Amino acid sequence: MTDNHENAPVSGAADAWAGDVARPVVPSAPNRRPSDSGYGAPASGTGNLPREGGGVSRETTEFVPGDDSPVGRELWETEQLRRSLEDADFPRPSSPRVITVSNQKGGVGKTTTSVNVAAALASRGANVLVIDADPQGNASTALGVEHRSGTPSIYDVLLDDVPLSRVAQRCPDVPTLWCVPATIDLAGADIELVSVVRREFRLHDAVQQLLKGAGKDLDYIFVDCPPSLGLLTLNAMVVSTEVLIPIQCEYYALEGLTQLIKTVEMVKKHLNPQIHVSTIVLTMFDGRTNLAREVAGEVRSHFPEQTLEQTVPRSVRVSEAPSFGQTVITYDPASSGAVAYLAIAREIAARHFAKEGQQ
Repeated sequence: MTDNHENAPVSGAADAWAGDVARPVVPSAPNRRPSDSGYGAPASGTGNLPREGGGVSRETTEFVPGDDSPVGRELWETEQLRRSLEDADFPRPSSPRVITVSNQKGGVGKTTTSVNVAAALASRGANVLVIDADPQGNASTALGVEHRSGTPSIYDVLLDDVPLSRVAQRCPDVPTLWCVPATIDLAGADIELVSVVRREFRLHDAVQQLLKGAGKDLDYIFVDCPPSLGLLTLNAMVVSTEVLIPIQCEYYALEGLTQLIKTVEMVKKHLNPQIHVSTIVLTMFDGRTNLAREVAGEVRSHFPEQTLEQTVPRSVRVSEAPSFGQTVITYDPASSGAVAYLAIAREIAARHFAKEGQQ
């Protein structure tokens, strides 16, 4: 099997990644809304509100000048942040950044953070690839790509040496965003990889091949890991130079952080000396509770350089977006969740740019 498009640039035609393997046409998701759903809307847009059948959530209710209630202040702050980001610079890296998004605890916003940061960066012109390495396939769902059983996926890359360029699909809502989907076939990959040669380097080798060919113009590669520390997560850490850790602002979320840091250090010592924890994102933050503020303070005290200033609030829109095959960046760009993730993407880009300037 040959790859006739191995040297096609990522920014080229829509079929530049198709290769010789027939890529299924991505149908409209069953729940996908028509044109009022915000497809392709810029991150700074304010359209598509209110939505049908469910009213309007507080995070997209129109701000009324002079409203000094807690909700009013929150809306005002969100609008001010959104406006400040309209003309903000999102500097692109000088070379591709490969970022693993990992936390062995489930339900901390790992996949949500992966797809929304990726979509935010892509909406500002970056070429971004998301590799869904979680058998649940939630990142594939949020990005609106086909991932039914039998679809060419990351499983074929890891077990059958299929090039990433042949299985990547373009996100229908953001032209410069691609996704390598995960299917249910990936559920047994941890066991199947045990007897494979260079089992920890399968994804590393595939990504290196991609960056030399079809993916040479990529700015970011995000790898969304399963909530475990098995071979799939290990493959993701071996290929990446950075680890992004989402932490839910609740006590239990802190318990597994020490083990995750130890795993990163082990990988750094034995398999990938380049890897380091570059970013910690505080998710599901509710500043009205003492617990959230205490957890945030604890994380910042131990990881002051890695923890981003911007937090992710609890957001109805962020939770709704995947059911329509979208990220919140295109589903409701004016919501508090979308604005928060756009600010996080800006901070991730700007911090790295500043470090590059110091080197």
